[in-house]
Amino acid sequence: MSQENKEEKKLQEEAPEQEHETKASEKEASKELRKEVKKEEKELKKEKGRIEELEKQVKELSDKVAKEKDDYLRLMAEFDNFRRRTSQEKLDLVSVASEETIKGLLPVLDDCERAIAALKDTTDSTAAKEGTELIYNKLTAYLKSKGLAPIEAKDQPFDTDVHEAVAQMPVQEDEKKGKIFDVVQTGYTLNGKVIRFAKVVVGI
Repeated sequence: MSQENKEEKKLQEEAPEQEHETKASEKEASKELRKEVKKEEKELKKEKGRIEELEKQVKELSDKVAKEKDDYLRLMAEFDNFRRRTSQEKLDLVSVASEETIKGLLPVLDDCERAIAALKDTTDSTAAKEGTELIYNKLTAYLKSKGLAPIEAKDQPFDTDVHEAVAQMPVQEDEKKGKIFDVVQTGYTLNGKVIRFAKVVVGI
């Protein structure tokens, strides 16, 4: 057998062996690649789980912050309402106390008016008249500074919002019908609010 034939035979014998080695090598590489892919998939799954956990935490924190903000806004609104209500209650308390005090002074004012009217018809000393008028003027000036004002009544049309009819008087003149003929007791308003109705006689 020639040398060439020997080499060719040798190559033919070695070929299946090399092919087998190549296949084994490819199989090993494929196995390693699959291992790497599995490892990467595992890592990816782990990262995905971590991201989901973080997203969950972010949502929980966002919800908590939103709730805290809502609670804070509600608390501020309640406090503002409480502050306004308390301020209003204080003002009402002062107003009521002032109103009650002034109401208590109205009979004194009435007595002063009666005393002045009585002294005008007497021949008593001028000092008594002047003294009474001085006291009356000081009292009315003080009460006026606090918001007290007399209700206009004489010759005014009868108004149930400020007048209280205690009697009726027949009148001849048509223009006096339905109007106030006489004032029995002066009425007053305090800062625009009626604290005593004017007691009047109405013409009919």
